[in-house]
Amino acid sequence: MARTGNEVKEGAFPTTRWTLIDRVRQEDSRGHRPALDELLRRYLPALRLHLSIRRAGTPEEIDDLLQGFIASRVLDSNLVATAAPSRGKFRTLLLTSLDRYVIDQRRHASAQKRSSARELSLEEAHAVPCSSSPPAASHEFDVAWVRRVLRESVDLLRLECEHQQRPDLWKLFEARILRPALDGTEVVAYEQLVAELGYRSPSQAWNALVTVKRMFERSLRSVVGQYVGGDDEKLVDEEIEELRALLGRGAS
Repeated sequence: MARTGNEVKEGAFPTTRWTLIDRVRQEDSRGHRPALDELLRRYLPALRLHLSIRRAGTPEEIDDLLQGFIASRVLDSNLVATAAPSRGKFRTLLLTSLDRYVIDQRRHASAQKRSSARELSLEEAHAVPCSSSPPAASHEFDVAWVRRVLRESVDLLRLECEHQQRPDLWKLFEARILRPALDGTEVVAYEQLVAELGYRSPSQAWNALVTVKRMFERSLRSVVGQYVGGDDEKLVDEEIEELRALLGRGAS
């Protein structure tokens, strides 16, 4: 028989992984840097997509730009050390630094081809805008971020259900929310879930769904907290509102 939602323990939520940027700062730059590797795994797909949309070059040229960006700005210039909530979102800091790096590379290439340096051409400026203000993240970059956040939040929820020994909650979430959202499948009726998951009544299944929705909200806040700088609830709220707005525009 499935347990009621009130029996879920509140203190057993997995520890958030937001210490990642601090761990990167603390790593010895001369040795292996697992925290930096993890940080780059989180953001490189979206950065690669951003450069592709901005027509920064062929896939091979984009890979070269990203490798140079990591070596020059992330490692040599220690970009992570400048990250702080007061400076805005970390992904915006990365995006701004990447765009300026690409501009520098284009200017350097132009200077090598000509006897004297000149301004970027209109075509080059259109491909990578040059501005003293941080560039707006492309829609595709935002889409990649939204998908990453949702995927991590769902994974965290699944782990929490396993930790609580509540497979019924995970299956309920899949049947009523996840699969309909991802695959467009029909929402499974409560009457069917009562028989499959061992609930006493449709109302108990409904109460369990309320519980797992709250768990997902906690997972989402935990994951978003990793990106905005930890425990600042206002920043987390603002980022979640932005995420919901992106979903409303079809970013998922």
